[in-house]
Amino acid sequence: MNTRSLLLLALLGLLVIVLVWYLASHGQLGPRAGLQPATPPAAASPTFGPRTKTSGCVVVGGLPDRACTPGAIFPDVTRDQVCQPGYAKSVRDVPASEKAEVYAEYGIKKHPPGSYEVDHLVSLELGGSNDIANLWPEAANPRPGFHEKDQVENYLHEQVCSGAMSLQEAQQAIATDWLAVYRRIQR
Repeated sequence: MNTRSLLLLALLGLLVIVLVWYLASHGQLGPRAGLQPATPPAAASPTFGPRTKTSGCVVVGGLPDRACTPGAIFPDVTRDQVCQPGYAKSVRDVPASEKAEVYAEYGIKKHPPGSYEVDHLVSLELGGSNDIANLWPEAANPRPGFHEKDQVENYLHEQVCSGAMSLQEAQQAIATDWLAVYRRIQR
């Protein structure tokens, strides 16, 4: 093979790699039957990592700043517990002072009522905790916003309680990229 043929072959290979990456990252490649977390959990329970920032936090593309809001769970919660009616209400405990701290970390000084909510990245109904590492100010708009994330939370809760998905898989999926889950369930 001459140099020109090798160059064309290398460019074609690069094009194939980029195309496969694009299709995989946009949910167009792989099985569609079930929801697959972006990164399969390596252990029995997901690890979210420590907070490494407490100021200058920024929401990017509808997702919280991972350095400020890596997610956090109640480590001993079980599927049976989260599937009991009233579980989320029984563990909800985010005082106004903590909500104010979340808004301050993300630089939100004031906002009209209903434009934001302090949301649990891993929802309480999936075993998420009230720790500030699991809280972020989620906007209603642009959409998808907090109303649409509620749909994702309900969907994943149903998947866990029906046995279609493990609690750990649901926790990892919502903490990693809830928007990807939202796009999958909208198809």
